[in-house]
Amino acid sequence: MSIITNFIDLFVHLDKNLILVANSYGILAYPLLFIIIFLETGMVLTPFLPGDSLLFVAGALSSIGIFNVFILFILLSLASILGDSANYWIGRYLGDSIIKRKLLRKEYLDRTHHFYEKYGGKTIIFARFVPIIRTFAPFIAGIGKMRYSKFLFYNIIGGLAWVLLFLSLGFFFGNLPFVQENFTLVIFAIIIISILPAIIEYIRHRK
Repeated sequence: MSIITNFIDLFVHLDKNLILVANSYGILAYPLLFIIIFLETGMVLTPFLPGDSLLFVAGALSSIGIFNVFILFILLSLASILGDSANYWIGRYLGDSIIKRKLLRKEYLDRTHHFYEKYGGKTIIFARFVPIIRTFAPFIAGIGKMRYSKFLFYNIIGGLAWVLLFLSLGFFFGNLPFVQENFTLVIFAIIIISILPAIIEYIRHRK
């Protein structure tokens, strides 16, 4: 129970927790953020890690000098691109085995397949902006044996656009008085808005 409580606290007080990490570990906070983004995009078993919200908060903290936004952009873009690539190769070589052992929720796989049916290869770009599907899209691409050069093209575009968007939103709007006074609500709004398209598409698909 305490693990769940701590995990919820990570989301609710993401800004305070990141400040604490930055103050406690200094420059080591950068590789920690790299690892989180890499795992969130690169491992099909960790789609629950913060992605959009983490980028937004990191951008907001950069605007007050806690992080360097240019270093974050380079580092976290690299983490997202490498993460998707790792996920692709996991899907390509281990995907069938993972699915047979039912280690993943079937609804997530079905939802991602539906995205591919609608958007094709561009799913790799669009999925960047949808939690859970972001984690499963490269995995499915690997299972489907998408040509890696094609996958990498979409991967790079999507990774750069995703990191740039949310870092910029945090940097330019994260410290507005209204946002600061309602930071927790803003974080939840980002999460809800991010998953809303996937929910709508899933409901349409079910109908």
